[in-house]
Amino acid sequence: MSAECMAKEQIPGHSSAELHPDSVLCPVSQLRLRALKQSLNWPLGLEDEFLLKFLRARDFDVDLALKLLSNYHKWRAECPEISADLRPLSILGLLKAGYHGVLRSRDSSGSRVLIYKIGHWDPKLFSVYDVFRVSLITSELIVKEVKTQQNGVKVIFDLYGWRFAHVWQINSTVAKRIAAVIVDSFPLKVRGIHMINVPVLFHPVFAIITKFLPEKIKDRIHMHGNNYQSSLRKHFSVQILPPEYGGQGPPYEELCQEWTNFVLQSEKELLQLSLVT
Repeated sequence: MSAECMAKEQIPGHSSAELHPDSVLCPVSQLRLRALKQSLNWPLGLEDEFLLKFLRARDFDVDLALKLLSNYHKWRAECPEISADLRPLSILGLLKAGYHGVLRSRDSSGSRVLIYKIGHWDPKLFSVYDVFRVSLITSELIVKEVKTQQNGVKVIFDLYGWRFAHVWQINSTVAKRIAAVIVDSFPLKVRGIHMINVPVLFHPVFAIITKFLPEKIKDRIHMHGNNYQSSLRKHFSVQILPPEYGGQGPPYEELCQEWTNFVLQSEKELLQLSLVT
């Protein structure tokens, strides 16, 4: 049993004795037993490290963690066009195009910070499912980090270059699937969504997506104006932002290359996820 049950983290309502590995009150043990009662078929297994992702995402509420665990597997099964093939090759074109980068440093709250440049997504070459797969692969990799499990993620969407070809890719079905992952189908806390260079053409799509989001998530969405560099610095330290966004951190292109290399190096574990739907 993992040392996490030895109360290294503050878990409301449980003493150190209650969290002993042999205790029936250990949240990991509770979640595993509840999951086995629900079904004997858990393709990704029920190991401690895996279950802890869901417990941390729901602040060790076993009922909520079980629901999240079930939703995660249900979403993967219902969306094979996104989840069936998580090999690096499936998104390499988008990564090489500079669509996605991950900041080298976390923000002041310990959150991972991701950047997506929509203008680098060519809808003629890549579908919305390819784009979604980029986010899923990144999420699967960063959620293995304990600090990310604890402190979540913040996302910057640079919408410069958004055009009609992008609009046609987003319908209600796609919007609902996007919302499902954000809300209750992936063990990652979304701490903030920041949108910059937002064109008028994006607003109808934004309205479709937000109708599936709860108020809690809507409150974490920040629409930045034309002076987004100044606005972003109210949320992120200049030390971690790329120069292109008013910061003093590594250039965006360098961050893209770093993350592309990391994804390629993670092929074995992504292949294992790909084989399970």
